[in-house]
Amino acid sequence: MHSQTQNIIEEYKAFISNKTFPCIAARAALASGHIKCMLAGHLACPKDDRAILEFLYSFVDEYRLAKNTFHSAAIIFNGPQNVSEEYFDQYLWQRLGSIAAFDAQQYKWDSRVSPDVSSASFSFSIKEEAFFIIGLHPGSSRASRQFAYPALAFNPHQEFEKLRATHHYEKLKEVVRKRDLAYSGSLNPMLSDFGEASEVFQYSGRKYNSDWQCPLEGMSNGQ
Repeated sequence: MHSQTQNIIEEYKAFISNKTFPCIAARAALASGHIKCMLAGHLACPKDDRAILEFLYSFVDEYRLAKNTFHSAAIIFNGPQNVSEEYFDQYLWQRLGSIAAFDAQQYKWDSRVSPDVSSASFSFSIKEEAFFIIGLHPGSSRASRQFAYPALAFNPHQEFEKLRATHHYEKLKEVVRKRDLAYSGSLNPMLSDFGEASEVFQYSGRKYNSDWQCPLEGMSNGQ
């Protein structure tokens, strides 16, 4: 692996491994070697979208064979490093829209979640596997998302469902939110549980106005 790529990936892992980092699930995935990382080009550029999709396909294949919990795939972009929340939000939806359009050429939406971005049951889908996405970038208003480079962390939605089924989800949520309050000084105003409001409000970390509409409207009919 190219030294610059390796350095940036190690920087991402170090960011998560900080003992005060709020998300203990991400720390657990890192500790068990289940965070897969890819370095892409500029966040606003579509040239790596197919490569990103292939990387995610490989991750999905590995994840589906795994027996243990907590896995994550991180796409780290080498720029821009001075992006505002508004522009990061714009670029995030551009990348997700392009990736979803390529994916739709081969796969349907994960039937366990809704493809309708306005639905409280919406979750992003790749290779018929649902994902909850966390956006990070240096300009984020959330300290827990202020990584030095723009990044998108893809977290398998089914892992959260397994935690709910085994009655571990509420405890995990309580611990993470308590740690985030200590880390960031406040709770994310966009937070909600799956089934209460669409996940799209949580992906970028930006605080949206009440009239905001997700640009992924094209997903509302599914594939």
